[in-house]
Amino acid sequence: MPFTTELHPGVVAEPNPATRGFTFNHSMLRVRDPAASLAFYTGVLGMRVLRRLDFAEMRFSLYFLARVDDPAQLSEDVAERTRQTFGREGVLELTHNWGTEDQADFRYHDGNAQPQGFGHICFAVPDLAAAVRWFDGNGVTYVKRPEQGKMRDVAFIRDPDGYWIEIVQASLLGGLGQPPRP
Repeated sequence: MPFTTELHPGVVAEPNPATRGFTFNHSMLRVRDPAASLAFYTGVLGMRVLRRLDFAEMRFSLYFLARVDDPAQLSEDVAERTRQTFGREGVLELTHNWGTEDQADFRYHDGNAQPQGFGHICFAVPDLAAAVRWFDGNGVTYVKRPEQGKMRDVAFIRDPDGYWIEIVQASLLGGLGQPPRP
């Protein structure tokens, strides 16, 4: 019998057919300085900006980013690219409330200090050691390096707003959360 889901209290074993086609599209982070955040997410993590949407009457802009290894997949037509943006998986939305970049002491809560809430986003990389060397060469700030702490082979870095980003190499994590073998 093929795997369908782990069963835990509260889990619905079979999704309702009404949810067929539902796709997790994006998560949103508020950013103080879009130039710093865009430099980090495009320059350090290799994402592309799919769309920028400005809402002048509400004084904010949205930047939608994704990993796109083949840019030929993306339409040059703005309306079509907007539809593509909202139809794909793995999108990061950066929301900039205008004026925050000019406030020296302005900070967003990263969710990891008290009161805790939001925790992190995660990027999977093909080679964790190579990614760490890349991050080191780009002056990235670490919360935790892969060799630190009780959870090995997992890194946490910070973006310009202090949000945590987990960095994992899937092939190293088969035993994650399993009791150690005697």
